[in-house]
Amino acid sequence: MIALPPELMHVIGQNIWHLFVVFLRVSALVSLLPAFGETSIPARVKLGCAVAFTLIVASAVPQPTYEPGLSSLAWLTGSEVMVGFAMGMGLRLFVLALQTAGSIAALATSLSQILGGAAVEPVPAMGYLLTIAGLALAVLLGLHVRAAQYMINSYTLFPMGTVPIAADLSHWGVKQIANSFRLAFGLAMPFVIASLIYNLALGVINRAMPQLMVAFVGAPAITFAGLFLLFSGAPLILSVWSGALFEFTLDPFGWLP
Repeated sequence: MIALPPELMHVIGQNIWHLFVVFLRVSALVSLLPAFGETSIPARVKLGCAVAFTLIVASAVPQPTYEPGLSSLAWLTGSEVMVGFAMGMGLRLFVLALQTAGSIAALATSLSQILGGAAVEPVPAMGYLLTIAGLALAVLLGLHVRAAQYMINSYTLFPMGTVPIAADLSHWGVKQIANSFRLAFGLAMPFVIASLIYNLALGVINRAMPQLMVAFVGAPAITFAGLFLLFSGAPLILSVWSGALFEFTLDPFGWLP
């Protein structure tokens, strides 16, 4: 075997230690990253993506100044995994917002029972279609580049070995959940308005002509209206969603004072 100089062994050990610490945060974040952390993606592919992101992020993150030890390893493992999961959950909420918007739109237009179990998660077909289209659009717009920038910027917000304050982290989490539902309802607003107009018109027609079976006449109309709104409004819905996602990657704590 080839004997390496002690100085080179020390440099190699420091680099491996640095890569391992970066991998802790990156792997936790990749497990929740949109498109890369979906449940339908095999674990080996996720591991490969985490290693690739680690090699990219590690070159932009300064190495720790202290020597590795058992106590520092336990502290870094807990803090880095916690930060990675927190930052990843902020991105995962955007996927949940798109699924919630699709569920609201499907319920409003009587399309919630069509192919309801086609996805890994039990969402209506409209929500599944919007989710797949949104993830595909995000990847085409450079989600991997934005994700790498997001990971690098996370070390500016939370340096290596820093644990977020529990009060601030919980406040940020509640705010992101509220923003997720607000975004979901805003994306599904055209379907909700169409459903409201449909039900009001149906009530007026029923009062004017009680003998007419308005439900059988109006059911195909609301189904067609829902499909038409999905066809015509999907580009705008996905553009608004992708814009909000990329804005969050640039400044996830921009609302904080």
